[in-house]
Amino acid sequence: MHILITGGAGIVGARLARSLLARGTLAGQRLERVVLADQAPPPDDLAADGRVEAMVGPLLGQCEALRERAFDGVFHLASAVSGECELDFDLGMRSNLDSTRALLEALRARSAAAATPPRVVFSSSIAVFGPDPAVPLPAVCADDTLPAPQTSYGTQKLICEHLIADYTRKGFIDGRAARLVTVTVRPGRPNGAASSFFSGIVREPLAGEEAVLPVDPGVAHPVSSPQRTVEGLIAVFEASREAFGGRTALNLPALNVTVQQMLDALQAVAGPRVRARVVPRRDERIAGIVANWPRAVVGARAARLGLRPEASFEDIIRQYIDDCRRSAPEALRGLEQHT
Repeated sequence: MHILITGGAGIVGARLARSLLARGTLAGQRLERVVLADQAPPPDDLAADGRVEAMVGPLLGQCEALRERAFDGVFHLASAVSGECELDFDLGMRSNLDSTRALLEALRARSAAAATPPRVVFSSSIAVFGPDPAVPLPAVCADDTLPAPQTSYGTQKLICEHLIADYTRKGFIDGRAARLVTVTVRPGRPNGAASSFFSGIVREPLAGEEAVLPVDPGVAHPVSSPQRTVEGLIAVFEASREAFGGRTALNLPALNVTVQQMLDALQAVAGPRVRARVVPRRDERIAGIVANWPRAVVGARAARLGLRPEASFEDIIRQYIDDCRRSAPEALRGLEQHT
C-alpha cells in the first residue's frame, strides 16, 4: 500500500506516520511507501526510514506532480490554522480551499485508470460549528448539528467537507471527513492557531516558562490528545463504507473540559509552582474567536467505530510528559516533583 500524508511533517502528521510505520499495515495491507508532503522536511527519524519519501514545498505547487503518482490512501491534514486565516484571508483560501481542490483533482485524474478509487481521510474541524441567529449553537454539538461557521477557517473546512462528499458520490475517491477537536498538548512552540493557548498553558509551564491565558477560566472547550486523534484518523480510514455511515463528516471523540479544569489538572499532575506560571491576560481577538466555537462535542458515529475520548485531562498531560521524557526531556525542565 502506498500512502500520502499531507501535512506529514506536522505534529499530528508525523505522529500518524510513526504509528502507521510501526504497525506496518493499514486496512489489512502491507505498508510499502509513505509520502510525507509538507512545507518543511520530516523529522529525522522519519526521513531515515526507507519506506518514507518527502515532498517539501507548498501543497498547491505539488499537486500537478501528484497527478503522476498512484496512492491507495491519502490522509489530507495540511492546513493553514484558524488565527492565520482570520488575519490573512488569501492565505486561508489558498492553503485550505485551493490546495484541497487541486489535490482532489490530482486524485481524480489518477483514479480514472485505477481499479478502485483512493481512500481519502480529510481532517476537518469543529470550527465548522458556530452561532447564527437562524441556527442557535446548541450546548453540545453532535454529528448532525447544522454547521454555521463564524470564521474563515471554519468556512473553508466546511466547503472542503462538501467537496470530499461530492467527489465520493461521483466515484472519484472513497472520501471520509473527520472533524478534529483541539489537539493538546502539542509539543514545540506556539503556532498561529487561535486555539494554541490550549497547549501553551500546559506546555510552557512544564518547560519553566510563563504562559498567557487569553480567555476566562470558565471557557469550555472540547479537546483530544495527539495519540487519540491519530487513532481516530486511522479508524476512520479503516472503516468500511457502511460502518462510516454516509458521506457527511463525523465528529472525532472529545473530552469536554473548561480551562479551569485544565489548570486544576496541571496542578494535580505537576504541582502548584508549575500551575502558577499561567498568567491571565485577556486577548479580545482570541477570546472572540473562541466564543464562536462549540463548548462541547459528542461523536456517536465515532463511538460506533469503537473510538472513545480520554477519561480525564490529567491523562492527556501525563501522555505529553511521557512523550517528552522519551524524545525531548528539555521540555520538562520546569516540572517539579509532586507527591
